[in-house]
Amino acid sequence: MSKVLFKAVVRTKKIRGWTVHNFMKKAFVIIIVVVLVLYLAAVGIMSTGGKPITPAASDQTDVDPTDDTGVQQELPDDPPGDIDKQSQENKDADKSKEPEQPKENQRTEPVPVEVKGIYATGITVGSSRLDDLIELIDQTELNSLVVDIKDATGYLTTDLQLDSEFKVDSSGTKIKDLSGVLQKLKEHNIYTIARIVVFKDPLLVEEYPELAVKHTSGGVWYDYKGKAWANPYNRKVWDYNTAVAEAAADAGFDEIQFDYVRFPSDGPLKEAVYPDKDDKSKAETIAEFLAYAKNRLEKQGVFLSADVFGLTTSAKDDLGIGQKIELIAANTDYVSPMVYPSHYALGSYGIKNPNAAPYQTVHKSLTDAVYRLQGMDNIIRPWLQDFSYGYPYGADEVKAQVQATYDAGLKEWILWNPRNRYTEAALNKD
Repeated sequence: MSKVLFKAVVRTKKIRGWTVHNFMKKAFVIIIVVVLVLYLAAVGIMSTGGKPITPAASDQTDVDPTDDTGVQQELPDDPPGDIDKQSQENKDADKSKEPEQPKENQRTEPVPVEVKGIYATGITVGSSRLDDLIELIDQTELNSLVVDIKDATGYLTTDLQLDSEFKVDSSGTKIKDLSGVLQKLKEHNIYTIARIVVFKDPLLVEEYPELAVKHTSGGVWYDYKGKAWANPYNRKVWDYNTAVAEAAADAGFDEIQFDYVRFPSDGPLKEAVYPDKDDKSKAETIAEFLAYAKNRLEKQGVFLSADVFGLTTSAKDDLGIGQKIELIAANTDYVSPMVYPSHYALGSYGIKNPNAAPYQTVHKSLTDAVYRLQGMDNIIRPWLQDFSYGYPYGADEVKAQVQATYDAGLKEWILWNPRNRYTEAALNKD
């Protein structure tokens, strides 16, 4: 373009005077050059938003979704109304939106769910196997997941900010991103239950032996497996476990489930000494702990459940462990008897081999529970067996237990498998 202009000027100098024709040609060329320059400048401005082009601006995946403080920014709520009635234009726009991030410590009234659940250890939840369980839940009648938060070792499976005077070296590494896990579960509409083992706590006792069940010799008492227990009479033990529950509620769980909420059942029991013991019975002490925890957790907007021995549904006493089902039900929202047929002695309920008769065993246990808790607000939600122990269990045995639960007049249940491998053929497709 510049060469054309230069030649035009030279040629014009050789001619005497300007002609109208040459003037118009030159003007036309100049106008084209000016328009072209303006066009290129405009395109450059629009493509960068008025800023220099950088890798972050050109590749959306490299954009850091935080502000200068490093805090995730809240995004607006999706527009209200029936999504099916929105225009296609609005639907497409909605796809680019993210749900508003929950505000810290903001809790609402809990919404009850008819739980059909399974259990997962911290190791499972912290690994890729979580996706397998989510897929199983999505494809079947399942809708809930029980997650270990404090297991029988006393260790927390994840890092929690505890409001407690006890600083136990229990840094959780099994679930590295609890917030991300809970968000993923919520995206799949999965009801979340935090399992917390209470009084079987070797780790707490090792760090604070003054909180332990003591031996008559003066030292720490151990059960037959060599495990120490925290003293159920000690209010500081109550505070510690309730602090764990509150932290789990703050993290976003829908429900807190206490397990091992009892006195020891095996070991040299006659040699066990309970400092701080008062005039209350074991059953009254367990009930009082649950009432204390429930009162604190109500402020967190979560439900409370407790696991109990299967025999508590039929036994007239507290089995020597402080589990009286009526007292436990009165101080929780849900009570979960562990009615695993493999755990009943031969001849229980007049059944020759309870493990080989899953329907009869579960039905008898649960009908006893329903009779004893009639008129109470508490919901019975049994643990059912999905593992083989002394007798092979498959789809038929699991289905039999589920049907026994329904025939006893109950609607909820949770499957237990210590390895978190569940029998899909036993579950109805969603």
